[in-house]
Formats: sequence, C-alpha cells, structure tokens
Amino acid sequence: MIYGYCRISTGKQNIERQVRNIQKAYPTADIRQEVFTGTKTEGRKVFEQLLRIIKPCDTIVFDSVSRMSRNAEAGFEVYQELYDKGVELVFLKEPHINTATYKKALSSNIEMTGTKTDIILKAVNEYLMELAREQIQLAFEQSEKEVADLHQRTKEGIETARLNGKQIGQKTGTVLTTKKSVEAKQGILKYARDFGGSLTDTECMKLLGIARNTYYKYKAQLKSGA
Repeated sequence: MIYGYCRISTGKQNIERQVRNIQKAYPTADIRQEVFTGTKTEGRKVFEQLLRIIKPCDTIVFDSVSRMSRNAEAGFEVYQELYDKGVELVFLKEPHINTATYKKALSSNIEMTGTKTDIILKAVNEYLMELAREQIQLAFEQSEKEVADLHQRTKEGIETARLNGKQIGQKTGTVLTTKKSVEAKQGILKYARDFGGSLTDTECMKLLGIARNTYYKYKAQLKSGA
C-alpha cells in the first residue's frame, strides 16, 4: 500500500501543491491530509492514525522531510522506527534520505577477507553506516532550521515595517468589502423588515443563505452606514 501524507500549518495555506507533487510521482497513492501547527509528531491525528495502520512493505510518500516533522529529534526517531518496521519512506525533495537509499548504504558492506585487513574493512563499513545516519539527521535539522529562519525573517520584516510607519494588518474598525458582502447587504436592504422589506431576520437569512452571525454583522454595518 502506498500512502501520501500532506500537512500544512494553517488553514490559510494551500495543501494542493503537496498533493499534486505526490500524485504526479505516485498516482495510486492514498492521500492523507491535515492541518497542524506543532513541530513534533504528537497531536497529529491523521499522521498518528497512519502510523497505527501502516504495515511492513507499505510506503509513505512526503513532499519533503519538513512534512514528516519540523523537529529534527522527533523526526529522526520516527524515521528509525518506521525503517525498523520495514516501511518504505520517500521524500520527493530529499531523495538522498529515502529508506531505499539508506538501506542500500547499510547493505553495501565490503566483504571480509579473513585476514588482518578485515580490521580496516570493518571500520570502513561502520563509517559508511554512520555517514548514512548522519545524512538523515542533517536533513531533519536543516528542515527545522529553515522553519526557524522563516519565522525570524517574518518577525523582523514586520518590525521593520512598523518602524517605518507602515500599517500591519487591517486597521481596527475597517470594514472589509467583498463581492459576496456587497450582494448580501443589498439583499438585506431589499428584504429585511428593518429596512422596509417584508421578511423577518430568520426568513431573510434563509432566503439569502447567510449565517446568523454574518447576517447580524452586515445588518449592524448597514445601520451604522458602513
């Protein structure tokens, strides 16, 4: 079984890019998606469920190692656990740490000769295995660093903008105007009793298909002249 795991940190982000990348490489992958803001694997319900059902010889595909975990220590632990279980891990942007690559590195031992040279060959084999492990660890650490750097740059950018007198975000009290809000307000003005129409608030909500909170927000804005 091939699974594709996609994760975003906020609902405002677009997860479709990850889905497309995985489906392009593995068209039959069973895609699992979730929104999670933390850096560790704990608390990710979809991923935890996947870990419970995954079987040896199954495959999990990630767009990048950062989707598996942004925390190097936790990510490496899960990697080792799944590798030991016989699960194949594929990272589209970091193929050098795919479990297949790792497995190949660990199985490429130089054959012993039965002589004193074996002491050197054994050391070389152990070095190759440790090098493979380090590459995996470094990939997770790099991912963790990139996220931290991005947060820092964003924080610095906002602070710089504030120092330069620029408005950050929407001003308090500003009414956001959209095509949908304009159409909804026109409907309220036309049908609601408070504005000369014949419908009650409940009837108006149903007719216009507006949620209760949104309806009363628009109604209040209309009364205030917004």
